Amino acid sequence: MEENNNVMKKFTTAQFLNFCLGFFGLQFAWQMRIILSGPVTESLGASPFLYGLIWLAGPFTGMVVQPLVGALSDKTKSPFGRRRPYLLAGALIAAVALWIFPNSAGIANWLQNITGTTLPALTALFIAAIMIWVIDACINIAQGPYRALIPDVVPQEQHSLANSYISLAIGLGSVFAAATAPFLKWAFDYQMSITAQFIMAALAFSLGMIWTCLTIKEHSTQTVETDKQDDNKPQTSFWQSLKDFFALSPEVSKICLMQFFTWIGTMCMMIFFTQYAVHTVFNVPDLTTVDGISAKLYENVSLNGTNFSSVCFAIFNFVCFIVAIPIGILSAKFGNKKVHIISLISMVIAYLGMAFSHNLYVVAGMMGLAGIGWASICALPFAMLSQFIKPGTEGSVMGIFNIFIAGPQVFVCTIVAWIISKCEFAVEGGLVNYHWEYTFFIGALSLALAAIVANSVKVK
Repeated sequence: MEENNNVMKKFTTAQFLNFCLGFFGLQFAWQMRIILSGPVTESLGASPFLYGLIWLAGPFTGMVVQPLVGALSDKTKSPFGRRRPYLLAGALIAAVALWIFPNSAGIANWLQNITGTTLPALTALFIAAIMIWVIDACINIAQGPYRALIPDVVPQEQHSLANSYISLAIGLGSVFAAATAPFLKWAFDYQMSITAQFIMAALAFSLGMIWTCLTIKEHSTQTVETDKQDDNKPQTSFWQSLKDFFALSPEVSKICLMQFFTWIGTMCMMIFFTQYAVHTVFNVPDLTTVDGISAKLYENVSLNGTNFSSVCFAIFNFVCFIVAIPIGILSAKFGNKKVHIISLISMVIAYLGMAFSHNLYVVAGMMGLAGIGWASICALPFAMLSQFIKPGTEGSVMGIFNIFIAGPQVFVCTIVAWIISKCEFAVEGGLVNYHWEYTFFIGALSLALAAIVANSVKVK
């Protein structure tokens, strides 16, 4: 991308597609972590509430890592640029963790053999939890600077479209991640192992980011000028940065509140959908406390439920991929706010459909409908916020904004997970199950509140 007297040239379609390739790999890895972290940790003995606590890795690393890395990337001076070092480091470290995570039980056995001691029963689960923290931290390390690349290299009038291409990459990356294993099973009767799927995610993340780092050129003149300005200013604390963030405009607070409710609703589905598919749609009881023989009886149906979850996520993200660019075009014509509100309402309807009906075709169709809202969530809030960003502060602003994505996940990982853990019921054989569908009632309410707040935002 060439620069001409600090005037950014408009991106072509080919340039946008190239620009979002790294985010394709990032989303591929995150989607694999979303779909399969539940089955992996549940097989290691994680209850619904413990699984929710393990998911806290995402929000905690997001709230700490993204603001820190965003601010650092604004001030980074290197021959490789200010954003690209974080993209590459995050991808390469995550690739290692993505390989270790599904092999946690084997690594625990290996440690036990070489030490000659009997390790605690939950050692493998502890290793898996640590790897989830590493994966989430690395995704956050790469994600914030990647978003900050948009105002760095894309003209202001194309920011909504650029974020829509990011949505396209999110949708397409998630489709490939979710659909590969079910497709191989359907087409060739080959069941891809969970370990192989995580290795595939590691390759997609690292190779995609390497390509982005090699082909996207940051605007060095803007960086130098920003650095000179920063050298003449005293370093600000996080709290001062937070104060400056909200001082950008009164509308920023509304956008943050909208994002807060949006991500409570979004993560209610993201975190618990696979368990909902296995335990509610396919009626598999809770197996965390049963012996190996009893669990073996449900192995095939559990696998079918996991594959169905992958198919639903593929549908969900395929719709996101299909509507991502049209949403960008419509928002340019009718405004970000109107399009985003309609998209959120479509997601509310989808959640209520899944809460009340557990029919396979209804659930799959509702996941497709929810994909419209997901495409908007991945693009338009960032486009709405970008109107208020001052040049040179893109990384820190996006990092602080991520707090209102990560923070709601703490609520879902603790309160919602606790609610589900308290809503058990008896099934045949003296076993129990949980009302996983309750997560969709909570999610629908949160998304409805997000739409109400969005309606109050005054956008330029």
